Formats: sequence, C-alpha cells, structure tokens
Amino acid sequence: MDSLIAASARALAAGDALGALKRVALRDDPPALALRGIAMAQLGDYARARELLKRAARGFGAHEERARARCVVAAAEVALAMRDFGGSPRALAAASATLEAHGDQGNAMQARLIAARRLLLLGQLDEAGSTLAGLELGGLSPSLAAVAELTAAELALRSLRIAPAQAALVRAHDAAARARVPALLAEVARMREMFDRPAARRIDAAGEQSLGLVDVAALLGSGALVVDACRRGIGVDGAWRPLARRPVLFALARALAQAWPGDVDREALIAGAFRIRHPDETHRARLRVEIGRLRALVKEMAQVEATARGFALRPLGERAIVVLAPPIEGEQASLVALLSDGAPWSTSALALALGASQRTVQRALAELEADARVRAIGHARARRWLAPPLTGFTTILLLPAALPSE
Repeated sequence: MDSLIAASARALAAGDALGALKRVALRDDPPALALRGIAMAQLGDYARARELLKRAARGFGAHEERARARCVVAAAEVALAMRDFGGSPRALAAASATLEAHGDQGNAMQARLIAARRLLLLGQLDEAGSTLAGLELGGLSPSLAAVAELTAAELALRSLRIAPAQAALVRAHDAAARARVPALLAEVARMREMFDRPAARRIDAAGEQSLGLVDVAALLGSGALVVDACRRGIGVDGAWRPLARRPVLFALARALAQAWPGDVDREALIAGAFRIRHPDETHRARLRVEIGRLRALVKEMAQVEATARGFALRPLGERAIVVLAPPIEGEQASLVALLSDGAPWSTSALALALGASQRTVQRALAELEADARVRAIGHARARRWLAPPLTGFTTILLLPAALPSE
C-alpha cells in the first residue's frame, strides 16, 4: 500500500471524506477507486459511490479476494444507506467469511453489523438479535465498537428493553468519543433524545396522557390489561393476544377498553368495527359472532359481558384497563415513521419492511403525496420517497415489529 492510499484510508477512518478525496481523486487504480467510493458514500452521493465500488471490485485480480470482499462490504453499506434491500444477503455473508479467513476481523465484523442493521430496518428483530448475539465485540476499533453498541441500543429500544438500551448508549458514547468521529457522536445524541420525547398516549377513564418510552415500558409491566394500539393486540402480565391480522376484533376490543368501566352500545360498535352507518339485523348478528370470538380470545384475561344497551369489557381480578395509542394514528402511520428517518426509500423496500404488497404501498404513498406529507425524487426504477422528520415525538412504537408479536 503506497503512502497516499494509506493516508486516504486514515482520513476515511477519522470521518474526513474530503481529506481522503484530496489524496486519491485523480487516481483510477482499484484501491483508489474503492477509497473514492467510500468517501463519496460518506458525502452522501450513494449512486456515485456504488459505481466506484463496482469498478474497484472488477479491477482487483483473482488473487486479491480480500480486497474484493472489502468492496462487497462497502457496497452493502451503501445499499443500506440507499434503503436498497434487493441484493442477496449471501454475498455479504460470503464476503464476511472471506475476510475472517484472511484475518481481517474488523471488516468481517463490519459485514455482520451491516447484516444486523438491515434486519432491524426490515423489522426482523429476532433475527437481528441472533446476529448481534453471535458477535465478539472485544478488540474492535472505537468507531466500529460505537456502531455495534448503537445497533444493540436500537434493538433494545425497538423491544422496549429500556435499561439495556441505556447501557448500550453509554458504551456507544464512550466509544464514539474515543473515535472522535462527529457523525457517531451525533447519532448517539439523536438516540438519547428518544427517551425525552413522547412515544405513545395512555387513554383510560381518567383521560389521555402522553408517555415516554420509560413510561410505556413501566405500563406494560404494571399488571394492567393493556389494549395496545401500537402493535395491535391485548396483553397483561406477559400474556399476549395478537390482533394485527384481525382488525374487527381489535376495533371492538379498543372501543370496549376506552369505554371501561362503562359499556358501548351496539350501534356504536357496529359503526366503528364494520364502518356501517345504518346497521340492520344482519350486522347485529355479525356483531354477536365477533363478540363471541373476542370473548373466547381474551377469556384468560377478561370477560366481555352483555349489557342492556351493548357490551362491556371486565378484567379478571382487580386490574385497570388501559389503551396504549401511538402518537399519531392512521393506516399510514408506520409508513410515515419509516420515511421520516431522512433516507430515500423505494416502494419495494417499504413493502419489505411493512410486510405489505408494493401496490398497497403505492396507494398509500399516493394518498400521502396528495396531502403533501411525502415527496418523490427520481423516476421509474430510480424513484425514491422522502418525508420530513416527525418532530415532537419518537417513532419507535410506529415502526414495523416495534415489539415482539408473541
């Protein structure tokens, strides 16, 4: 490695992309192309970065498999920043194995962290946790240790494990301070701000109250019967009944919970659950069927009692009933939360993260664009979607799979 390449690599490690470019901007040999690609990625020009990294990978010979593997890892990080999930994870895993075989533990760890962050963005929390659990964090460079701890903190936050998240953020801050990379310190500060912002709303007989992430975790462990509109289900004392795929039952449960200790009349339940303004006997019969299903689902947590005018939800034991509502509601809340991270998303990436079809996502984006809540950049296959950051509250509980579903 010549002196200019080494100096450029040191500048990139310190976060000085412009300093790195000054040293290799006029060179077209594969090592210089790779460093230029990484520098362009740090400056936010991801399309140019991807092109340079591809050229660098093609330029390395058959005997330079470690260098090619490093290019694969760098390209995977660029794809992550572009929210491009179309590539196969196998190429990244193969690159990680190659780097480990050559003793390049730092870049092999970087590849595994990219895989874990990709799983987090897609809402696959269990898989991300398994990937992180298999990492050996000892001996990492300060910058890589900071990234690893930030990833662990985000996973803990998405699972509402507050104490582990706070501990990981302390370690991330210490590592970022040792690395002296401003972007890492800013990322730690941004994540710390989530603890001070409202994350959800508590709705009960006393009214409505904003809750932070610490308060939400305390509520879920308080023994109250929680009808959770963030992850769409009913829980108490660790027991959980998911209703994300049974919207009618969830609508009935939420209406009954918000009326507790009172009841809800039949017409109001029909209008809310079935979206029908003028019910007839067939709708009342359907209501009785759905109430029966809800009663069977929650029989170990609560009872659904018939009253003179409708139905009421009665918890078993001396428990309170609370509705945990997200800070913003609507069918597109999770979509807006994903887009508010400031990165450009394609419809295919959004569909993967939300577990929905691309057509469903396209319809939702069209509605949001009509309301000026999102905007598109690019055309055809290069089209990406952006939304302004959501200020005043954190989107942790709006993200897909924010909490475990079982």
